[in-house]
Amino acid sequence: MPRAILLLAALAVFCSAAPAVSRGEDRVAPARISEDDLNAFDQLMQDFLKEHQGVGGSLAVAKDGEIVYAKGFGMADVDAGEKVRAESRFRIASISKPITAAGVLLLVRDQKLTLDSKVVELLGLDCKDPRWSRITIRHLLQHSGGWDRDVSYDAMFRSVQIAESLGKTPPATAEQVIEYMSQQPLDFDPGQRYAYSNFGYCLLGRVIERLSKLDYETFTKQRVLAPMGIRRMQIGRTLPAHRAANEVRYYDDSAETRSSVFPPVGEQVPGPYGAWHLEAMDSHGAWIGSASEVCLFGAKLGELLRPEEIQHSFARPAQPLWSDPDQQKYFYGFGWLVRPVQHSNPVAPHNTWHTGSLPGTGTLLVRRWDGFSWAVLFNKRNSAINGERLTSLIDPKLHEVADQVKSRAAAP
Repeated sequence: MPRAILLLAALAVFCSAAPAVSRGEDRVAPARISEDDLNAFDQLMQDFLKEHQGVGGSLAVAKDGEIVYAKGFGMADVDAGEKVRAESRFRIASISKPITAAGVLLLVRDQKLTLDSKVVELLGLDCKDPRWSRITIRHLLQHSGGWDRDVSYDAMFRSVQIAESLGKTPPATAEQVIEYMSQQPLDFDPGQRYAYSNFGYCLLGRVIERLSKLDYETFTKQRVLAPMGIRRMQIGRTLPAHRAANEVRYYDDSAETRSSVFPPVGEQVPGPYGAWHLEAMDSHGAWIGSASEVCLFGAKLGELLRPEEIQHSFARPAQPLWSDPDQQKYFYGFGWLVRPVQHSNPVAPHNTWHTGSLPGTGTLLVRRWDGFSWAVLFNKRNSAINGERLTSLIDPKLHEVADQVKSRAAAP
């Protein structure tokens, strides 16, 4: 991760009993956060979106479980002249994974399964590759189940091919993707190494459904989000006709159209609206929400999960699961990237984060050891200037603002 794990440390001295964001508010100003501090974040976002034109974004910051800042910037819908507001909802893409991981840990608490339960047994799968029988819930959470999209492919984005191979009408459902993949060979032995896998989290969604006897969205709303006071997040829909209330429009980085996975299959459509089947991606990439809601999920995770569950979530894997030269500095836990930090707080000795990325979507959620969390959401993935990820570009700029706040706090 870039420098995002350091954002906003200095705001702690200003925050006290900050109110949560209510629906319709554009900005939150707790009494002990100065107007200059809020203006600095405003100016950063305004300058950033002016530089990267055609982008809408939203930023929310929390301290100790409460939102202290939230505001929308830029355009939610360019054609309609609709601006992004604090309550505007965005696709959050892979930030869905830590949400799913939390749900799995609640089922472990309920003694419905263990981290070493076998997914084949839980779902009653009949798999061609015998190595499937060794895949555990822990493997799926840590992206070490045996699928490597760089070696083979990402099954969640082969909707048409999978549906047609099964004699079904595209797009393939999550269940159909699993049926197909159960007959394909793994790319490596389970637990051998790390390889980011959307399909692994698709399986976790079906485990949640099988054991809870609820559909994934209902279970997650009831057990994960509602206890945090998050009541408006939902699974997004692919097609523009099903755009949710207050949901932004999404803008691909390329003006080129893509082949639709929906009938009529192959018809050229804007990428974010038919090039993949969002509904089948529920448990690994389909939630939508406002920046405040996403931020609150990170901020309140320690209230939802018990200390031992947090410890499991952020524990280093038993063996190095990836060959990244920076692996000793950070690793992937249960739905979160984790960076151990050295400080005097033994209860939360980590900074944790996750990003989300789809054509038309760029998102970042960060949890800090000192009680700060933040979420920044965009309705475009990459910069039109240099093709870099917008979340990566804004990250150091947010740190510059945080450093300014820290300097003011330390001034006599």
